[in-house]
This record gives sequence, C-alpha cells and structure tokens, in this order.
Amino acid sequence: MAPETRDVKGLIADMAKRARAAARKVAVLPTDIKDRVLLDTADMIEAERERLQAENRKDLEAGRQKGLSDAFLDRLELSDKVIASMAGGLREVAALADPVGEVTRMWKRPNGLQVGRVRIPLGVIGMIYESRPNVTIDAAGLCLKAGNAIILKGGSDAINSNLALAAIFHEALKKNGVPEDAVQVIPTTDRSAVTEMLSREEEIDLIIPRGGEGLIRFVVEHSRIPVLKHYKGVCHVYVDSGADLEMAKEICFNAKVQRPGVCNAMEGMLVHSEVAQEFLPAMADAFKEAGVEIRGCARTCELVPWATPATEQDWGEEFLALILAVKVVDSMDEAMDYIAKYGSNHTEAIVTRDYARARRFINEVDASLVIVNASTRFNDGGQLGLGAEIGISTSKLHAYGPMGLEELTTTKFIAFGDGQIRQ
Repeated sequence: MAPETRDVKGLIADMAKRARAAARKVAVLPTDIKDRVLLDTADMIEAERERLQAENRKDLEAGRQKGLSDAFLDRLELSDKVIASMAGGLREVAALADPVGEVTRMWKRPNGLQVGRVRIPLGVIGMIYESRPNVTIDAAGLCLKAGNAIILKGGSDAINSNLALAAIFHEALKKNGVPEDAVQVIPTTDRSAVTEMLSREEEIDLIIPRGGEGLIRFVVEHSRIPVLKHYKGVCHVYVDSGADLEMAKEICFNAKVQRPGVCNAMEGMLVHSEVAQEFLPAMADAFKEAGVEIRGCARTCELVPWATPATEQDWGEEFLALILAVKVVDSMDEAMDYIAKYGSNHTEAIVTRDYARARRFINEVDASLVIVNASTRFNDGGQLGLGAEIGISTSKLHAYGPMGLEELTTTKFIAFGDGQIRQ
C-alpha cells in the first residue's frame, strides 16, 4: 500500500490538478485508443488474478479482524467471478459506441448560420464509494470511454484492492500512450481526503457518491461541486385491479427476493382491493416460504394473519432485507398518491392489463424508471442496454436513472457561418 501522508490537502490538490491536465488530453483521444486501453486492462486483470487476490486478502483479513459482517466481506471479495465480471464489463464498454463527438442536432437560422449541439466529456469526475473494489474498474472504464479523467476515493476497507486495480489500469494507460493521471485512486485512508476532494471545485466537475444514505448525505452537505446522487431506493410494485395475478406473483417475488439488499429491490407492495382477497394470501405464502417478513396495513393483516401490523415508519422504509411493507389500496390514484409520498424517485412498477391505466401510471409517476408488467430489478445500466453504469441518479440534473456513457457527457453548442455578423 502506498504510504500515508500527513499533507492530505496537498496530496488532493496535486491529484486534482494532474487530473485536470489529463482530462484535456483524454477528451480528444481517438475511440480506438480508448478501446485498446479497456481491452488491455481486461486482459491484465485476468492475467494478474492471483496478484489481485493476494492484495484483496489483506483487506479481507483486516476486515475480519475489525468484525465486519459476512455480507460486507462478500461485497469486498475479489472472487474469480468478480474478476471475470470486471474484465467482461470492460470488454462490453469497449464494444459500445463512443458518445464523444456525436452531433445530436443541427438546424439552420434565417441568416444562414448552421447551429448544432455536439456531445463532449464532462471533464474530471470524482467518485466516492464504499466496500466494492470492482467499482474502481467499472467507473474508470466508463469515464475513460466517455473522455473523462477520474479521481477515485474508495473505502478504507478496500485500500489494497483498489490500489492494485489502479496499478493495472495505469499499465494499460502507459502502454497506449495515455496519461496515467486520467485514472487516480487516492492512496490514503485519511477521512479528511473526502472533504478535501469535495472542495476542489476548480478542477473537479462532478462528484458521484455510491454507497449508503449516510455517505451520500455527507457528500451533499460538504461538497462545493455538483453531486449526482440517490439517497435510497424505496421501490414499489402496484398490482392493479384485473391484473394477471400469476404474472404479478412472479414479478413481486423476483422484485423482493432475488436480491433484497440492493437499491432496485421492491420495498413496498400495493394491491388493489378488488384483487387483494385472491392475490394476497397466495403471494404471502410464497413470501413466507422465502423467509420474507410482511409488515402490512390492517386489511393486509386480515388476509395474512401472520403478518406484522405496519407502523408509520415502515411506509417508505428502505429495508434492504427480506422485509416488505404491504398496503391494500382502493384505486390507482391512491396507489400513486402513496408512491408520491413515500417513494424515492428510483423505480416504480405497475402490473396491469389495462393499457390506459398503464399509460397514465407512466405519465404521472415520478421515478427514474417507471415500468409496466416487469420487475423493479431491471433498473440497472446493463439490463436497460447501456452496457454498464456508474450509478443510478434520482436527481434530475443532469441525469435521471442509470448513468452510462451518454450520461457521463454533456453537450455544447457549435455554429458554422460564412461571414455572418450580428445586426
């Protein structure tokens, strides 16, 4: 591990300035060079698997000594599967179209001036994240392909893993003549590095935090730089009157049970009163068998006697566990009002056979993904065809939903004239 430094402020200032200088060069890199860096990094990650896992074991052992949970250690581990996934993800990003330089629109003014918009990189991205070292590679790969430089501040528990992964990325950058400062991992576990990073508004263009609600709120509170964020994922499935109940059962089970500890898992299930008596008991049995605890409204508890009566705190709670809030509603309007009050603008789903109500739900529900007749678990960059993502934004400036390559760019105006002057 790189040595700690007492001069954290100087360290971060130097890294930010070097990233800004690198960003100017990365912004104009040809697509084939960016793709070669990604493909070479993928190959090196696989070839250096044993070295990466040796560094990762240092983090895992330190985590065990600190008493970190099995779930945390699982997220921290660079298993063979995770390494294969990182390499595969880089190859997928390399295969995607390069967004940089795309002319999104052109129009002609009455004076003959040709005006347009062209897609450009954001510049320097600051990424602050917890536990998962694979984010180091995912974020670096996406940012490079979108023409950005990136400064990465991972959690202290993954410092050895993150630095080892960054070293491999640097080898690929150097091999292809790209400034190594385009991808930098902050080499200290000093917590003041985060606040120093958040103060570098002249060099860093955007901060993306990825982790628990506490981390994200800390970043938003202390940052002088724009932050793309989502605090939590309180996602709902509304089972409409007349819905295909077998379909609804499969969707709700998948949304809650497949991976309950992630932000796109269902945390609340709303059921129309006209289908509740038929749907809820059978659905509850399936949940019970899977170990799901139901916290329900009074009408839910009548139909599911073993359910726990819900408290006000349960509505809008992000459980990240096999716990589910369930409410019976009398109309789609009531369901949408509930979502507006307790949702987090992440993912909302409706199961319905009624096209008009499906359209209305899509038009009126405010979330980064509104989905009809499918699981909330699809709010993911890879699942939505973006290839990969750097995170999911529930703020609307300037991206809403999974952030892929296009969301790591912006557009600038361009104009072509033949001597026009303003009158």
